[in-house]
Amino acid sequence: MQLTQILDQVYPLPQETREKVIGQVQEVRFEKHHLLMRAGRVEPYLYFIKSGIVRAYADTGGHEITFWFGSEGETIVSMNSYVAGKPGYEHIELMEPCILYELRTAALQQLYQQDLQIANWGRKFAERELIKTEERLISRQFKTAAQRYRELLTDSPDLLQRIPLCHIASYLGITQVSLSRIRSEIR
Repeated sequence: MQLTQILDQVYPLPQETREKVIGQVQEVRFEKHHLLMRAGRVEPYLYFIKSGIVRAYADTGGHEITFWFGSEGETIVSMNSYVAGKPGYEHIELMEPCILYELRTAALQQLYQQDLQIANWGRKFAERELIKTEERLISRQFKTAAQRYRELLTDSPDLLQRIPLCHIASYLGITQVSLSRIRSEIR
């Protein structure tokens, strides 16, 4: 997905303003299994996914809990680093070779101060991230694993082809055995 499309899906910017943001972005490539972000560190960049898929997970004493997948067009950001300048709690692992657009958080913060349109883009970005987080929390609290799996089938069927089942099960908060049972019941 092109950077202009990604930026515009958050909040359409005038061409001249969009060029200010694009001027701060660099395209980078990483291999599968690359650890893009690590828990316990302040992450100085945010990324937009041009191609590939990633997962966010927390390590709870040797047990990884996956809580987010990102694919083309989505933003990879440690919100704790981005908002508060504090170490993040998540690891971000690339599940496929990825092409990403990299943007230094400090450069984006400076653009916010210089251009009201970019500041509005940043507000819309933060609002969208908050809504996505809230939706994940509500889903986890109020839906069964089977309902969450069906939702995944409907909303992101390509994930099931691109992500190992162990990570899908972790994302759903169940074991692989339970996931196999749910999958066989749905078929």
